[in-house]
Amino acid sequence: MKTPQLLILLLTILLHAATGFPTDRRGRDKQASWDDVNVVAHGLLQLGQGLKEHVDKTKAQMRDVSAKLKEFNSTVAELERRQQEQDEGLRARTKQVEEREKLAGELAQEVKVKVEEVKKETEDIHSRMDRLEEVLSEPTLDSNNSDHAGVPFIQRLVAAQNRRIDQLVEKIQQQQDKLEKQSLHLQALQSKVAHKRVKSHRRRDEETALRGEADHISTQSDLATDCHDLFVRGQRASGVYTIQPENSQPFNVLCEMTSDGGWTVIQKRQDGFQSFNQLWESYKKGFGSLNDEFWLGLENIRSVSKQGQYMLQVELSDEAGQQHEARFLFHLDGEEEKFALHLEQESSSGAQEKTMSTGASGLPFSTADSDNDLAADVNCAKLLSGGWWFSSCGESNLNGKYPRRPSQLRGHKSRRQAMFWTNAEGRRSSLTSTLLKIAPASMKQ
Repeated sequence: MKTPQLLILLLTILLHAATGFPTDRRGRDKQASWDDVNVVAHGLLQLGQGLKEHVDKTKAQMRDVSAKLKEFNSTVAELERRQQEQDEGLRARTKQVEEREKLAGELAQEVKVKVEEVKKETEDIHSRMDRLEEVLSEPTLDSNNSDHAGVPFIQRLVAAQNRRIDQLVEKIQQQQDKLEKQSLHLQALQSKVAHKRVKSHRRRDEETALRGEADHISTQSDLATDCHDLFVRGQRASGVYTIQPENSQPFNVLCEMTSDGGWTVIQKRQDGFQSFNQLWESYKKGFGSLNDEFWLGLENIRSVSKQGQYMLQVELSDEAGQQHEARFLFHLDGEEEKFALHLEQESSSGAQEKTMSTGASGLPFSTADSDNDLAADVNCAKLLSGGWWFSSCGESNLNGKYPRRPSQLRGHKSRRQAMFWTNAEGRRSSLTSTLLKIAPASMKQ
């Protein structure tokens, strides 16, 4: 209620109260009544003023609360807007992730399809190479016969196909070279370890020679002369060891320990990882990894075998899964005789005498860059691949190409270049693994 209305109400009450007094007392109490009215009126005015101040204060508080409510509402609205934006961003990111996953799946499928196409193309190339090899292996037409008008065209076709084959062979050779470099790196690491083992022995030998005791060097060396010497000294575990044959430098070998003695492995093939299509110098020094496939080296084989009478054992596995063994009395000449091989079949070694047969004068070793075979009109190493003791290019080649895949054996040329041996009945068999090892002939029981 407003203050003027309160004053009017109070005045009305006072007037009614004044009229209620007796007439005889009006004059006497007039002064006192007005004083009371003034007091009451003054009190009412103070009360109205207090009420007004309270109302104004309450209005200010209400305005402040309203402002805070508006600010709170705007904050809530901003939070809702941000939450909505976050939800939309999350949905967008989820959609992006789903799209990326879908794209990755499509790319993976495309890659898979491409890989299958490459595999099919590779198989088609191999098949074409096999067919070309079969065509090239067939007798060609006489170029001097003028009656055959199609000869120039066939010759051009053959030349073009030969160029394509050479390109493919070059690519394959590059891959094989990379693998061979890795094998040589591993072999170099093994050689470093071996050199550290023999370094102290070599230094002691030099000091002994300076004191005039060089004639006792060989007896003072702690290295064995071959794997059987290690066996005699008590070694029974097969593995890679360092040996030092008489009048030779130390080198690493793979030893195969049996109940009878120790065999020095000179050649091992089992998976085709190592290329054996090497030249003379490589076959002379040796190549490959002793822990996988390798050729020990003609010089190393010669340094071991010249210490006395040795025997050679040949262990073969063919593509039919059959195992074959043959044993020979073994002798190898030096480089001046082209490392000629002399073999004498042992009567107890089985009927596989044609696996590696030599005449009385022996068979010299031959490679593509050093043609020493007995064939007058052809280089057997180029024709058959690898290096070997070739006679007429037809009896055996345990260092030929490894049959990596069955399709490589279909072509006539591929079959001819794969490692093979000929049994006593004259039947040639393609091989999947070979092992050549030597040991002193005195080891026989």
